[in-house]
Amino acid sequence: MNLHEYQSKELLAGYGLPVLEGVLCYTPGECEAAADNLGGGICVVKAQVHAGGRGKGGGVKLAKNSAEARQHGEAILGMTLVTPQTGSEGKLVQKVYVEAGCDIAKEFYISLLVDRAKRAVTIVASTEGGMEIEEVAERSPEKILSVVIDPATGLQSFQSQSLGLKLGLSGKVLRSFMELVDGLHDAFLDNDLSLMEINPLVLTKDDQFVLLDAKCSVDSNAFFRQPELKELQDYDEMDSRDLRAGKHGLSYVGLDGDIGCMVNGAGLAMGTMDIIKEYGGNPANFLDVGGGASKETVTEAFKILLSDSNIKAILVNIFGGIMKCDVIANGVVEAARELKLSVPLVVRLQGTNVEIGRKILSDSGLKITPVDTMAEAAEKVVAAAKN
Repeated sequence: MNLHEYQSKELLAGYGLPVLEGVLCYTPGECEAAADNLGGGICVVKAQVHAGGRGKGGGVKLAKNSAEARQHGEAILGMTLVTPQTGSEGKLVQKVYVEAGCDIAKEFYISLLVDRAKRAVTIVASTEGGMEIEEVAERSPEKILSVVIDPATGLQSFQSQSLGLKLGLSGKVLRSFMELVDGLHDAFLDNDLSLMEINPLVLTKDDQFVLLDAKCSVDSNAFFRQPELKELQDYDEMDSRDLRAGKHGLSYVGLDGDIGCMVNGAGLAMGTMDIIKEYGGNPANFLDVGGGASKETVTEAFKILLSDSNIKAILVNIFGGIMKCDVIANGVVEAARELKLSVPLVVRLQGTNVEIGRKILSDSGLKITPVDTMAEAAEKVVAAAKN
């Protein structure tokens, strides 16, 4: 789950980390009032959406006074912000964050993330603050520094010191940097974050660090430990299909293909998407109905799939263990009838009560293509989507 910039900064400020004063605003008038309350001088109006590259899309504007802050609020609020991360459809801006300005001497990049390959939290830093880290990696990979934190020992002072030295810091500024890294690391672990990105981290002209931008992502698997963070979810920023799926206990991720996939088990779902690609097709989603889905859950899963106008065919691939094949077959038949399914449907069932499930499908009178193997399933559904 992603947090907005203003939420991330509020979280990090609780650890004594340096953030600028700011106000969340929903109207141009509130932007003007916020700028006045921040001193009436230079401030920045920032669109609050879950996407990077906001400045490139016109979602971050510098205001010299409160009147300009109002003008920028009028321009940004209600706009559809298009950035490299939103895709061409963009995101509707419903709120902005008006933040005080500061005198910037130098910009850095720093982030903490869970490196699954190394099974450890890793700090990534660069002197190229303010730029997309992907661009830096492509243009100047030598400018990207990383520190792997051993989970058995935690962050060691020599690691943050070495990182600061490589960034060209020394003396009092280096000591401040080490304290800042300690605070970021504590916030990362305490809140079960999967990503924390500060870009840029700025050093002001009076040698003070400021988190000028902050992006945090919370591991949703840890919500049982982080109920306060779970309450910060912004449903307006979520894909409506993701939201519906979550409410019915389904795991859904929308993709850009045209073959809908309904599978039980994350591993089987990944394998299903892989074999669809192998046969020349493009999956439209990842949808795991889990091990205990009911007929009602299967029907809801179909509704979510069919809400994607790009869907040209659907593949149901179920291995019946805890979930029995006859239950899935009944769910598929009832959903197809209720929704008057018009796209081709390929169904592969294996496991508990598979013969009963296949008989339910064949006796349904519906245009369902039953198959036995994953290879046959992929071949049939890709052909159906193309035709």
